[in-house]
Amino acid sequence: MIRSLRVRLMLAAAVLAVLFMLALLPALQKAFSLALQESIEQRLASDVTTLISSARIEHGQLQMPALLPDERYNLPYTGLLGYIFNREGKLVWRSRATADQHINYQPRYDGRGNEFARMHQDDGEEFFVYDVEIKLLGGQSAAYSIVALQPVREYQQTLDGLREKLYLGFGAALLALLVLLWAGLTWGLRSLRRLSRELDEVEAGARDGLSAEHPRELLRLTGSLNRLLRSEREQRQRYRDSLGDLAHSLKTPLAVLQGLGESMQQRVSEREQARVLQSQIERMSQQIDYQLQRASLRKSGLVRHSVQLLPVLDSLCSTLAKVYRDKRVEVLLEVPAQAQVPMEQGALLELLGNLLENAFRLSLGQVRVSLQEAPGRLTLCIEDDGPGVPADQRERILERGERLDRQHPGQGIGLAVVKDIVDSYDAELSLGDSPLGGAAFRITFHLD
Repeated sequence: MIRSLRVRLMLAAAVLAVLFMLALLPALQKAFSLALQESIEQRLASDVTTLISSARIEHGQLQMPALLPDERYNLPYTGLLGYIFNREGKLVWRSRATADQHINYQPRYDGRGNEFARMHQDDGEEFFVYDVEIKLLGGQSAAYSIVALQPVREYQQTLDGLREKLYLGFGAALLALLVLLWAGLTWGLRSLRRLSRELDEVEAGARDGLSAEHPRELLRLTGSLNRLLRSEREQRQRYRDSLGDLAHSLKTPLAVLQGLGESMQQRVSEREQARVLQSQIERMSQQIDYQLQRASLRKSGLVRHSVQLLPVLDSLCSTLAKVYRDKRVEVLLEVPAQAQVPMEQGALLELLGNLLENAFRLSLGQVRVSLQEAPGRLTLCIEDDGPGVPADQRERILERGERLDRQHPGQGIGLAVVKDIVDSYDAELSLGDSPLGGAAFRITFHLD
C-alpha cells in the first residue's frame, strides 16, 4: 500500500496523462495521415495540370513535347509518373520517368472529371493516382484520361518519420508534464509538510499548539487539533489537581488515625487492633502514593519526549550500588552512548528505578541492562542472576499488590506502576528468563 499522498497523486496524474496521450495518439496519426494524403493529392493535381498545359491537339491527335517543364517527368526513377490514356483505354503517352514501368490501370470515364485513389499493383507496389478526364474542343465526352502517380512508399516513409517524431515528442512532453506535476504537487503539499513539522514540534514539547498560518482548507483541521491539545492539557491538569487535592485532604485524617494507632499500641489490650489499624493505614498511604505516581507519570497525550538513556542508567546504578554495597553487584550496561528512548524524564526514572531496584535486590551479584534496536522497534532489557520468576507466576506479579518476595517490606505496587507506565506509552512489557540465570524484563517500544 502506498502511504505517501504525493506519490498517490503523482501516480494518478501519470496514469491519466498516459491514458490521455494513448487516446490522442491515434487521432493525431490519423490527422497527419489525412493531411499528408491531401498534400499528395494537391501536388498530383498540380502535376496533372502541368501535363494538361503541355499537351496540344494536332490533326485531332494529342501531342506532347519531348521535354516537359517539370524535370521530374523527364528523368527516370524520380518517383513521379505520368500517363495519358485515350477513350478506348489505350496508353498513348508516358513520361520518361516511368522507365518502361507498366501499370495495371484503366481509366473509368464515369463523368466525375477527376479522381484521387490508391492503386495496388500485382507486384505489391502501391501508388497514389490522380486521374483527370479532358474533352477536346467541341467534344461531348472525355477523350483522354491524364494520370499522375506517386509511389505510396514515399508517403509511408514520410508518415513513419512523422510517427517517430510524434512518439518522441509525446514522450518528452509526458516527461516534462510529470516533472511539472511533481513540482506542482511539492508546492501544493507544502502546507501539509509544514503542518506535519508543527505536529512534530508539539509532540516534542517545543510548542503548545498549531499556528493559524495555514490554507483555508486546513484551518478547520488545525483548529480542531488545537482544541484537542488544549482540552487534553486542561483535563490532565484537572486530573492531577484532583488527585493532589484528594491526597492532601486524606493526609490529615490518616495522620489522626496513625496517631490513634500509636496510642492504642501503648495499651496492651489494644495492641492487636493497633497493628491491624496501622497495616490498613500504611496500605491506604501506599495506594495514595501509587495513584499520585500513576497520574504524574502517564504519557502526556499527543506530546512526545525522548530521553538519553545512558545518563539515567548511570545515575540510578550509582545510587543503587551504594544502597546494596554489601552485595557488590556488577552492572553491565550494553547501551549505545547516544541511545534515546521515547519517554519523559520522570516516567523513565520511575520505570528504571523500580526495575533496577528489583534486579539489585534479588540478584546474586550481576545485573545487565541492554538495548536492541530493530526497524520500527526498540527493546530495553533488564536482567539479573537471581532466583528468577516461575512461569506460572509471571502474569500475577504484574498485578497491583502482588509480590513473590515476602522478605522485604512494601505493598507490591512497584511493578504495577511499571506496567501502567509501559501501557501509557503503548509499549509492551514481558517477563522471561535471562541467560544470567534470573529474570529478564523486556520493554518494547514501537517507533512510528
